[in-house]
Amino acid sequence: MRVLLIFIDGVGLGKAAGSNPLYYLNTPGIASILGGQQLISDSIGFECDKASLLGLDATLNVPGLPQSATGQAAIFTGENAAALVGEHINGYPEKTIRDLLYDKSLFKRIREKGFNCCFANAYRPAFFEMLELGLPGYTYSCSTLASFFGGLNFFSLDDIRTGGALYMDITNRVLLQMGFDIPIIEPEEGAKRLLEISKDYDFCMFEYFLSDIAGHTANPEEAEPVIETLDRFIGAMASDISSGEALIMFTSDHGNLEDLATREHTYNKVPLLLIGSRALRRLPEMQAQCLTDVLPAIIAALQYDR
Repeated sequence: MRVLLIFIDGVGLGKAAGSNPLYYLNTPGIASILGGQQLISDSIGFECDKASLLGLDATLNVPGLPQSATGQAAIFTGENAAALVGEHINGYPEKTIRDLLYDKSLFKRIREKGFNCCFANAYRPAFFEMLELGLPGYTYSCSTLASFFGGLNFFSLDDIRTGGALYMDITNRVLLQMGFDIPIIEPEEGAKRLLEISKDYDFCMFEYFLSDIAGHTANPEEAEPVIETLDRFIGAMASDISSGEALIMFTSDHGNLEDLATREHTYNKVPLLLIGSRALRRLPEMQAQCLTDVLPAIIAALQYDR
């Protein structure tokens, strides 16, 4: 079974509250998947013919607020990175987590099982200069390092122009603001392109992180366009794929955007939204409860009809 993982940074399953834009904003794309419900904690356990919503524990049984480096490493390796280093680590991974990603990157583990992979995000020209040096230093995300250590090729802005990659904001508006000559696309077109890209691979991953940036502003005006983009993107992906064609997995590393009453991360569970056949979604490995369960679920899905 082909698997597509959409990693959305900093989105938890919050309460039905006035501080939660995923509750008070209209999200018709998400509602179309969740039987009219919203992406909030009350919807955990939802299941229909096409989709299921689970809530994952992001605390990893380690005291303190969940953070990006350890949360992402847990997703991308299947190991409890926070327990390994003894705390939640924000931002870029330090040496212990880099070593973990080197040893157990999801791309490396999936490729070792005979499946081909891609990381569908495109990178700006300056990145490729550092790539030639072997990505020295520590200013690289877990997803970039997981791809690098997994032996994947990286996509450039030229790949965006030909429809072979997406930028992290889906629409290319960030690139345009930076002065790059890249046409803007709508979220629905981004979804269509990503589905086409994924058809060439057994496993494909895409990362979106404007959600975490908007959450840290605690500004509803910053959150609204991000949620609109995600809602249109997620809704289009769900409507453009048949349940037996692939498994689409949406998840996150920690809460943030769902509570604009704070600029900090939250203790909320994070979503694991599964779109695919009901039989596949009911596999034991799909009954995920925490971040470290995501990779075993991916591998189980890949092997489902092998």
